[in-house]
Amino acid sequence: MELDRADIVLLNAVQKNNRLTSDELAVRANLSPTACQRRLKRLRAEGVIEADVSIVSPKAVGRQVTVVVLVSLERERADIIDRFKSAIRNTREVMIGYYVTGEADFLLVVTAKDMEDYEQFTRRFFYENNDIKGFKTMVVMDRVKAGFAFPLDFASD
Repeated sequence: MELDRADIVLLNAVQKNNRLTSDELAVRANLSPTACQRRLKRLRAEGVIEADVSIVSPKAVGRQVTVVVLVSLERERADIIDRFKSAIRNTREVMIGYYVTGEADFLLVVTAKDMEDYEQFTRRFFYENNDIKGFKTMVVMDRVKAGFAFPLDFASD
């Protein structure tokens, strides 16, 4: 799918604030409110917009601890990788999971109530999984930025 200037304007706007009204979007994109809604509907239908979400304050919901975990698997076999990907998708404490290259096989962002809660998670999720060779935990000291906005620029005309 090719994106035009109006699509880029709309995507940039809704990435920053998906609660903008159709009228506010129309002013930014120089389109009618109805045209903006049609474009957003198309962008969602074609998978350009994957989800409309809210970024929640971890402290406000009692999830004070965020950790970044590097996970190494015992072997790199398709069935093991697929099984671990499934475990990531089905574990609510794992907020973000990436299959990566380099020293580790996966990079996870995990949330917990406190360090005791994280320790219980590690016992359940890592130690009880025979496919995991090892993992390294880095505790986040301060969330400096949170979001999923991609930098989008206009194509050269």
